[in-house]
Amino acid sequence: MPRRIDKGKSRAYAFAGLMTLAFATVAQAEALDSGASAGKRLAVAADCVACHTAPGGKPFAGGYSLSSPMGTIYSTNITPSKTAGIGNYTAEQFARAVRDGVTPDGTHLYPAMPYTSYSKMTDSDIAELYDYFMHEVKPVDTPNQKTALDFPFSVRISMIGWNALFHSDKRFTPDPAKSAEVNRGDYLVNGLAHCDTCHTPRNLLMAADSSKPLAGGSLGSWYAPNITSDKVSGIGAWSSDEIVAYLRTGHVEGKAQAAGPMAEAVEHSLQYLGDADLKAIAAYLQQTTPIKTGEARARHEYGQASVDELTLRGGKPEDNPGWHIFSGTCANCHQPNGQGNKEFPSLFHNTATARTDNLIATIVYGVHREVDGVAIDMPGFGPDALFTDRLNDQQIADVSNYVLSRYGNAEGVVTAADVAQVREGGPKAPLAVLAKYTIPAIILVCVLIGLFAISRRRKGA
Repeated sequence: MPRRIDKGKSRAYAFAGLMTLAFATVAQAEALDSGASAGKRLAVAADCVACHTAPGGKPFAGGYSLSSPMGTIYSTNITPSKTAGIGNYTAEQFARAVRDGVTPDGTHLYPAMPYTSYSKMTDSDIAELYDYFMHEVKPVDTPNQKTALDFPFSVRISMIGWNALFHSDKRFTPDPAKSAEVNRGDYLVNGLAHCDTCHTPRNLLMAADSSKPLAGGSLGSWYAPNITSDKVSGIGAWSSDEIVAYLRTGHVEGKAQAAGPMAEAVEHSLQYLGDADLKAIAAYLQQTTPIKTGEARARHEYGQASVDELTLRGGKPEDNPGWHIFSGTCANCHQPNGQGNKEFPSLFHNTATARTDNLIATIVYGVHREVDGVAIDMPGFGPDALFTDRLNDQQIADVSNYVLSRYGNAEGVVTAADVAQVREGGPKAPLAVLAKYTIPAIILVCVLIGLFAISRRRKGA
């Protein structure tokens, strides 16, 4: 696949609370030098710039659109602008917005803002973060774009009930039975860096399922995998050095490459964390309770090199359409046998070919991340592709099935309908499906009440 360095066309995906899918281009976080303030380091670790910067916009000026099944949610301006941002916030008001999702005027934020994780942040870290935004971030007077979800999600007051059920105001407390390193990792994974918001499955009301922490969750078109210590379903077979390398670069030879939302996390946040923090995250993940989620083999163990180039060349395209697409579109970069090279990864022993959803999303949207100033880029081949061959849903299904059969989990089968679903944002959240019946149900109830009242009147007459 020809390489295209075009970071501006990257697609980001995020998931937290009610929001299940987001497409956006975000400003790159500035590299942290030795003189960076504590507040700036915290903002980078929390990846604030990613969701609060619109495509082509000023850092932290808001306007980033989060496309969810509930409607489009727009991030707010968090620069110290006194007319459009948070310049008038007191330290206490800032803390309440970040940790409890409530603004000074009483507006309840949607959990697309991961306050359910930020709630664990310590008072001292909140104070440092407040100082950074008030004194180091440049004010931008860009007005906020209003979020207007359909009923019933438009009723923000409903968040009071949701928070009562699923939000805790308990701050992080170190576990005295565990090392300082593991406790630091816990604080990062489940608090400041909010890894848990993507990697924990969601319940019917789109809250984190606390019974399966870090066991994997849907991100719309993408899937954030199980990162517990289970050796098959999770990352228990990874070494500490491999976890650290993946967090810093998004690449571990023979195991995985970051794409989609994880690539964005690496690019804008994780690559800038210090060794101590990355090792702390690894230490914490390695001691988590292993959770099995049904995988037969570890995601990175599938596949082997193929000899199809020798045996299938010259055949009719209709006899093996997936291979013909692979040979003409993919083999140039990933090599005819799928083993890749120094620049492009192998397709076997690669977690991307272990799941159908992530494989489809990779083909449709491509891979885009920038690490240490170097762009790692694979173009997307979906209908919206700009500079590559556009593949239709059936063609993407064909090449996906070929890659799965030769290099990945051969039990996975992709249909054109599966591809269409990924392009449209992934499986519909049950809550969003149920919400479609809310207004009809209210109308039906009103009609029944009206008929009952009419009936009573006639009987009375």
